[in-house]
Amino acid sequence: MPQIRTSKDNLSQSLAQINQASRDLEDAQPEEIIRYAYDLLGDDLTVTCSFSDAVLAHVATTAVPGIEIVLLDTQFLFAETHWYATELRNKFNLNLHIMEPLVQSENLWQTNIEGCCAARKVEPLQRLLSDKTGWVTGVRRADAETRAMTPVMAYDIVRNVIKVNPLATMSDDDIALYERIHELPEHPLVDKGYSSIGCWPCTRPVEGDEDKRSGRWAGQDKIECGLHV
Repeated sequence: MPQIRTSKDNLSQSLAQINQASRDLEDAQPEEIIRYAYDLLGDDLTVTCSFSDAVLAHVATTAVPGIEIVLLDTQFLFAETHWYATELRNKFNLNLHIMEPLVQSENLWQTNIEGCCAARKVEPLQRLLSDKTGWVTGVRRADAETRAMTPVMAYDIVRNVIKVNPLATMSDDDIALYERIHELPEHPLVDKGYSSIGCWPCTRPVEGDEDKRSGRWAGQDKIECGLHV
């Protein structure tokens, strides 16, 4: 593997090395990718999970027991998501942390969807990563066309971190197989038609052959919350 500078002050100088590491890890298993990132960055690596399923949390804590796993609590998450995250924490001994937004009572989702996501998702993530050099996400190429070119590892210039996407190459069938092999519990909203689960004001079940993310910000000209753009 190429030598990567791991100080926040000089991460940008290792762009070529980070891109090469991403290519080298293209065919690696998700656990191997996270172990590589942790060996490189140690506790400066954090994992954010939406807890719409259990896969990323399980992969991360299996690869590195005790690794920090963070739920960005927008304060508009479904009650089922909170319950599910707690169940997974107890079942798999997750080192789970909750990151809350600074804003407490504004209902921007009623008038300004972009502003709501910025205040309740993007800003808390920015605080979380302010002293981190690595960020593990659950983004997959199969999620949407906008994510089809997701690398296994990349330099996030906006947040000045190495962004690690260990599930990037996994298909929906791969995810389902992983869940079966490891007997992972399912989010309780999945069997109610929710194929992509975000905040309750902006998420609805999908029907028939609708795209799996069509229930997110339905009726809005919006396809991403801002964390991965």
